[in-house]
Amino acid sequence: MLSWMPQIESGSGPKYLAIAEALLSDIQAGRLKPGHRLPPQRLLAKELGVDLTTVTRAFNEARRMGLIEANTGRGSFVGGKAPGRDGAAPATSPIIDLSMNMPPQPPQAKLRERIQDGIAGVLNSPHGLLHLHYHESAGAGPDRAAAAGWLERRLGAAPVDRVMVVGGAQTALYGIVRTLLRPGDAMCVPFLTYPGLRAIAEQLEIRLVPVAMDAEGLDPAALEEVCRREKSKAVYCVPTIHNPTTATMSLKRREAIAEIARRHRLAIIEDDAYGALPRQVPAPIAALAPDITWHIATLSKCATPALRTAFVVTPGLADTLSLAAEIRAMTLMASPLMAALASKWILDGTLDAITTAIREESAARQAIARRILQGLEFQAHPEGHHLWLTLPERWRRADLNLYARQSGLALVSSDAFAVGPAPDAIRVSLGAAPNRTVLERGLDLLATVLSHGPSALTSIV
Repeated sequence: MLSWMPQIESGSGPKYLAIAEALLSDIQAGRLKPGHRLPPQRLLAKELGVDLTTVTRAFNEARRMGLIEANTGRGSFVGGKAPGRDGAAPATSPIIDLSMNMPPQPPQAKLRERIQDGIAGVLNSPHGLLHLHYHESAGAGPDRAAAAGWLERRLGAAPVDRVMVVGGAQTALYGIVRTLLRPGDAMCVPFLTYPGLRAIAEQLEIRLVPVAMDAEGLDPAALEEVCRREKSKAVYCVPTIHNPTTATMSLKRREAIAEIARRHRLAIIEDDAYGALPRQVPAPIAALAPDITWHIATLSKCATPALRTAFVVTPGLADTLSLAAEIRAMTLMASPLMAALASKWILDGTLDAITTAIREESAARQAIARRILQGLEFQAHPEGHHLWLTLPERWRRADLNLYARQSGLALVSSDAFAVGPAPDAIRVSLGAAPNRTVLERGLDLLATVLSHGPSALTSIV
């Protein structure tokens, strides 16, 4: 049996680079340890169904990167010293993460203190221990009321029986897709779309129909054409700070999407993950077409993913009951303790304070990115925490992934988002870096790599 088999996605670029990148990824993830013996090249080539020269070239590239060492007569081994007898692992170079799309956590947000004090306050309240019990799958009444009050500023008033508290936006999205579609059904999506939805569709055997985009996101004319050609049941969109392109729909665009969906009898799944970030933003689609829209608002992007709390506004009471049944079967309920903490923060103004600190930090980080990446082609929202960068002509995304990791950067290429052919582009996330200094170093590295072609960064002759 092989001791290691690289996971290579189709269409991920040259096979030899994909093998080398998979090796790097498994080393960084700890799946391969220093001293680990790799399978013979000939056997690996046979199992992968590639030429021996492809594997040889991949191993040469890995050796050039310092990932592996060859020992004549014994084979190839993961480089670095093996752990000593005390079990201590060797030191590794830190990776600057520009891939994880999470909000920055500036000191001004005081998240550590606020989480500690907030949980203590919830548990020390007169009925605090009730938050350690089982709750309704749609959420406890007080939490649903607090969520409705928070959402009212963007959506307008919504009956509490249409508001649900769910354990994260991914859970909400999974439940909504299961409620609306069956295996084999089609759903319209932007041709660059959220990877979490792609994973849901694959598991539930839902067919994603890509729709062209423009500077504002989902293109109404393209959606109209697809609806005439395909029988779809729903359309998914991220109207504010689209992931990954950062596009934000105007009010006119949102109205057009709602009108097309209504005419073609499509349910709208509105993923409003970033809707709380901008100071000013057009009304959500759920405010324009509440009877056909499932609205998802998470606290992961405007506060912290640690809360694992999202709110759903359904089109009606019957839809709430259907989604609650799905949530009950999947996760039973959102964490009552985290939901109570979110409610406390909503009611006492803490959530607004945290969001303001994150918004200001995101704006500062976007300014850093504009300065360092000037001359490169990218789209960004001034109050968002990611940007969408088109690669210079000399670069292909598969090559960049490999050399970026070699330089100490973690990036996400367009392959993660594309429903169909992927453009040569990457999403650069600005929030995961622990501070602005680390972010500047990472963006400087990225700009340096992009300013040279792959041939200038290799020592192979």
